[in-house]
Amino acid sequence: MQAMKTNEIIGVKDGGVTTPQGFTAGGLHCGLRKTRLDLGYVLSEVPAVTAGVYTTNLFQAAPLLVTQESIAVENKIQAVLVNSANANACTGDQGLKDAYEMQQLFAEELGVENHQVAVTSTGVIGVQLPMDKIKSGVKNILAKNHEGVANFEEAILTTDTTVKHHAVQFEIDGKPVSIGGAAKGSGMIHPNMATMLGFITTDAYIGHESLQTALRQVTDETFNMITVDGDTSTNDMVLTMANGKAGNNLLDENHPDWAVFLQGLKSVCASLAKKIARDGEGATKLIEVHVKGARNGVAARAVGKAIISSNLVKTAIYGTDPNWGRIVCAIGYSGEKVDPDKVSVSLGDIQVVGNGLPSPFSEEEATDYLKQEHVHIYVDLNQGGYEATAWGCDLSYDYVKINASYRT
Repeated sequence: MQAMKTNEIIGVKDGGVTTPQGFTAGGLHCGLRKTRLDLGYVLSEVPAVTAGVYTTNLFQAAPLLVTQESIAVENKIQAVLVNSANANACTGDQGLKDAYEMQQLFAEELGVENHQVAVTSTGVIGVQLPMDKIKSGVKNILAKNHEGVANFEEAILTTDTTVKHHAVQFEIDGKPVSIGGAAKGSGMIHPNMATMLGFITTDAYIGHESLQTALRQVTDETFNMITVDGDTSTNDMVLTMANGKAGNNLLDENHPDWAVFLQGLKSVCASLAKKIARDGEGATKLIEVHVKGARNGVAARAVGKAIISSNLVKTAIYGTDPNWGRIVCAIGYSGEKVDPDKVSVSLGDIQVVGNGLPSPFSEEEATDYLKQEHVHIYVDLNQGGYEATAWGCDLSYDYVKINASYRT
């Protein structure tokens, strides 16, 4: 690790889940997909304190049930096994048996207890796992030629067009600490966990309750602030594993460096969240909505998510139409008590609404601005001191094409 200033958080070039000490990863093609890798793992040298957040969809997939049950045994796991192409969701008793068997198979390969392995799946809903292919894959997955974080990052993808990873480094108690992450997600993305999987690793020494608190807080500010299409999936999960290899003093909310750890975790999760939003199915642009002047944090987040979730806003951005009426309309139905006479809206540096009334602006300049790949919408509610940021993407013709033939 390079020399750092106190409390400085440094991004790691091409960093990911194996950046923290004591973690390895890999993946292979076991036949669930035609050609792409489809079975991956993350492994810690020692059992790692683990926290998780999960989908709010009532149809939770079998692997999520197994993983939550396993973590509850001792609040630790040592490995995660992930398959793509098949969600193992809405598959009944057989799906649950398959998730348990998947867990057991990998535990036997590692020589650990079953509950020390988390399992998760992503892909088509309502289809039974081809367990013969899973068994063959698990038997061979630890081979040297399948090692490598790049293999893991590819194996977890579905309709994603690119892998998503990020890592940071900083100091806790004078000890170098790292946090790394990988994620998948492209469609069926909506706040309250989307059809996304996130895997975060850290070598920090931290207790389970504190790690769970940190993950929930950061998730509300990052992963729960993205949307692509308004659909919340059956398989969404973010897991954070902390193996303590950094050797810092035990981290909790009273530790003097707690804020540094939180900021590092947020940096990784925010980066992954933005990459998911930008990689939305058929997307051509990343939309970032900044809301300030809210009465409280809940209001700021609600307004941001209402704007980013509006299909009319998303299609206007795709068509480079500075139709600000769609933005104020979304603010109005956000469910928050907003004073329309105080609201201001800008597209980048171009103010289009001031104190609830139209502002004079150049349509040509605004249209040109919306042609950018990264579009910022700024909203000032002028009612308080709270703010939030939400991320999403435009809605293009290709989104319909992709999802009209998802199973074929």
